[in-house]
Amino acid sequence: MATSEFARLPGFRDFPPEDFALRAHIQDAWGRVARRYGFHQYDGPPLESLDLYVEKSGEEIVDQLYSFVDKGEREVALRPEMTPSLARILAARSRGMSKPIRWFSIPQLFRYERQQRGRLREHFQWNVDVVGEEGVAADAEVLAVAIDGLRELGLGAEDFAARVSDRRLLSSLLRAVGVAEERLGGAFSVIDKVERLPPETAAELFEREVGLDATGVETVLGLLDAVDLDALFERWGEDERVAPELERFREYLATLDAMGLGAYVQLDLRIVRGLAYYTGIVFELFDRQGELRAICGGGRYDRLLELVGGEPLPAVGFGMGDVVLGELLAERALVPDYEASLDYFLVPVTAAERSMALGLAHDLRDRGHSVSYALREQGVGRQMKSAAREGARTVLVLGPDELARDRVVARDMTTGEEREIALAELS
Repeated sequence: MATSEFARLPGFRDFPPEDFALRAHIQDAWGRVARRYGFHQYDGPPLESLDLYVEKSGEEIVDQLYSFVDKGEREVALRPEMTPSLARILAARSRGMSKPIRWFSIPQLFRYERQQRGRLREHFQWNVDVVGEEGVAADAEVLAVAIDGLRELGLGAEDFAARVSDRRLLSSLLRAVGVAEERLGGAFSVIDKVERLPPETAAELFEREVGLDATGVETVLGLLDAVDLDALFERWGEDERVAPELERFREYLATLDAMGLGAYVQLDLRIVRGLAYYTGIVFELFDRQGELRAICGGGRYDRLLELVGGEPLPAVGFGMGDVVLGELLAERALVPDYEASLDYFLVPVTAAERSMALGLAHDLRDRGHSVSYALREQGVGRQMKSAAREGARTVLVLGPDELARDRVVARDMTTGEEREIALAELS
C-alpha cells in the first residue's frame, strides 16, 4: 500500500518530549512569577472576528494573518496577539469589576510572516496587563514582572536590559525643539527605525518627513542619544512643556530602583514601539550582546478598550515570546537537561505475578507516584532495560518467593543496591 509523507508546515514547530520540556520550563516560570505579583490567569478563543484586529491595527494587518471566511460566512482570523481579545473580554464585564484588574495569559499566537531567526509563524507569548490604574506604579509593576520572569529562568543583569522610554516625554521634547504637532506621527515613525538606518538616511528622513532643518535634525539625534535623565533635567527641567513629563518618568525609574531592579533598566528614547495605540511609557527587553531580536515589548495603551466598545480605562501591559527567549537560554547554557524520569518500574518475574503488579501499580498511582511496566510479557532482563530507558529511580521486582512472604525486591537504579520491602510498607 502506498504511503504519504507529510512535512511540518513552514514556521511551525513540533514538541517532542525534550522540546516540550523547555516549553513547560519557560511557561511554568512565567506563571510562577505572575502569581507572585497577584495576577490571575485568563484565556480566550484562538479564533476571533477579523474586525477585532482591523479595528486595532488597520487594514494592513490582514496580510499578516491566517484569516478566512468560516462556514457561517463570518470573516475570522487565528489570533496574532492577545491584547485585542483582552480588550473585548473586559469591554463586556469591566464595569462590574474592582480595579485595578491584574490578568495574565500564555496563548499560542499565529502570524503569516516571513520566518527568520527569532520569528516563526506561531509562538507562545506571556501577556501581562494591569487595567484601571493610570499612575506610573502600574507601569513599574508590569516591567518588574517582565524582568523577574527572566530572572526566574536564571538570566541576570549581565544578560539582558530593559530599554525604557515615554511617548509623552518624547512628544514634549520634540515639540520643544520645534517639531509641529501634525508632524509628531512622522517623527515617531522615523525614530522607530532610526537605529537600523545609516545616519545620513535618518537625517534625510527627518528633513523630509518631519520638516526639520539641519540644526533641528542634529538636536533630535542628540536627544535620541541621551542615556542620563539628569542631563535631560538640566537642559529641559525649566521648560513647562517638558518638566511634568520628566518628573513622571523620574518617579517611574525611582519605583524600579526601590524594587532593586535599577541595574536592569536604561533610558533609551529611541524605543517608541511602532504600534500607534501606545500612549505613554514603553519598553523593550534585549540581550546585552545585541545579537537577538527583542525578547519582550510593551507599554501603556490607555485608549484601546474604547476601540472595542468598553469603558475608557487606562491600561499597561507587555508580551514576551518563547522563541527568542529559548534562543537566549540556549546561548547562556540555561536550558535544563531533559531526562525521562519515573518513580517506579514494576517487573513481574513470571506471568503469574502480572495481576499483582497491575494492582500494585494502580495503588501506587493513586498515592501520587509515577509508575510504569512492560505492556506485554517479557523476560526480567528486557524489563530492566526498559526501566533504565524510562528513567526509573526504583525497580520493584515481583517474584513468586518474595510475594509468598508479602514482600518485593526494590532495586535503587542509581546505586544498584537491592533490598526487600514489605507490600504493606509500599501501601
